[in-house]
Amino acid sequence: MTGDGPPLGGDAVLLGFARALRAAGLAVSAERVHAFLRAADALRPEVRADLYWAGRLTLCGDRDDLERYERVFGACFGPGPGGEPPRTARPAPPPRPRVAVREAPAGARGRGGADRPPGPPVASLASSAEVLRHRDVAGLDPAERAQVRRLLAAFALRGQARRSARRRPARRGEFDARRTVRELLRRGGEPAPLRLHARTERPRRVVLLVDVSGSMAPYADALLRFAHAAVRGRRTEVFTVGTRLTRVTRELSHRDADLAMAAVSEAVPDWRGGTRLGVLLREFLDRYGQRGTARGAVVVLLSDGWERGDPRLLAAQMRRLHRLAHRVVWANPRKARPGYAPLAAGMAAALPSVDAFVEGHSVAALERLAAVVRGADSGAGTGTGTGADAGAGAGGAKGRERA
Repeated sequence: MTGDGPPLGGDAVLLGFARALRAAGLAVSAERVHAFLRAADALRPEVRADLYWAGRLTLCGDRDDLERYERVFGACFGPGPGGEPPRTARPAPPPRPRVAVREAPAGARGRGGADRPPGPPVASLASSAEVLRHRDVAGLDPAERAQVRRLLAAFALRGQARRSARRRPARRGEFDARRTVRELLRRGGEPAPLRLHARTERPRRVVLLVDVSGSMAPYADALLRFAHAAVRGRRTEVFTVGTRLTRVTRELSHRDADLAMAAVSEAVPDWRGGTRLGVLLREFLDRYGQRGTARGAVVVLLSDGWERGDPRLLAAQMRRLHRLAHRVVWANPRKARPGYAPLAAGMAAALPSVDAFVEGHSVAALERLAAVVRGADSGAGTGTGTGADAGAGAGGAKGRERA
């Protein structure tokens, strides 16, 4: 990489870009990342067009990856030469440009350092995006929030894979008597190879409970946009909790993120109100969870744990949820603050029934949350050194033992 980039330039920026693509659902393996770094170094990483094609040819596995690649590249580096990223009907204001990025001249295609045209590197713009991934969304200005929204729009959330009852033909697996007999009959009784089948895998249902109370107001928009990206998985249910329980899956299913947010704002009557987690969790389990929404699912609560009601009721309902769900994950934006301890009555009451306790204050934290949901990072954030978190870690072990 060139040596004139900022401190976060070079490989650190490109690795952050690869992590953002992985969070958006692309199968970015270590081999693909290594090939991307080599391709970027062989070309000109300070030229946006070269960096765009280096990533597209090495990090995209099929045609379905191209749209997400365009979105993430546009959020990190600006629009690529492949075209403008898809725009919504009411686009957010673009972020303030941090640096002028120079496109490749028509006649300059050399690989050597002497042939590279002088100018500010693309890594300068990417460094700001990499720093933004780790910033607390509560402290961002409007331009930075717009860039975070574009990063969240490229997210993909899939539940941990489970074996289903359905079976498919396979080269290795169990003996399939029916298909073998049909093949023998088709051949008129002549010998035929044995047919085998194996169970298919499908992602578990994901249930998101998003706290929209007054204490969560700085994070509500980012968390709901994260939920909007998750609903595209088609096996995701989203509810808001505050003083009421509201199912907003249908509102978030709109393809346009801004229209989806407008529909949610009209459907949710308790914005910036109080918090009744215990009562609303009991209502959720009575109306939806016991009927199958939470049974065997990965349930994620996005809340700071402030509770106006009786903490004992919340503790009892969390134990009930823990028995129903495959895994219970709690994402708390306050957890990232220095010296944080789960001392709030609601948070302390809930933690013994939580399998994973993670942060939820930034784009990078939500990427880690997505990894926990799909089972790629089972033990992330389950301990902060408190007794309550030790109970959460024990609950996580129990959750992993359940089918």
